[in-house]
Amino acid sequence: MARKKPRARQRSRRVFTPEFKAQIVGLVQRGERTVPEVVRDFELTDSVVRKWITQAERDAGVRSDGLTSEEKAELAALRKENTRLREDVEILKRATAFFAKETR
Repeated sequence: MARKKPRARQRSRRVFTPEFKAQIVGLVQRGERTVPEVVRDFELTDSVVRKWITQAERDAGVRSDGLTSEEKAELAALRKENTRLREDVEILKRATAFFAKETR
């Protein structure tokens, strides 16, 4: 009988404010701390800090390899609206079919 490996304790997902992210990014960009120092001192992951730095550079216009935060928010809102409109169209199709049967 095969033994199951014990699961590593999963970290709960933490949520960070935009102000906190900006503070961390500022520390690195101003040269006050390196990424590894920030990771250690604030108990963050290397990948999340680097992601925040990359996004801050996009937002500042330094990088052009992705969407800015504003563009991401707009895209999310448009996708949500698109989903709602598709649902509305489906409801209208069903209503049209229902009333077409009733008038015969």
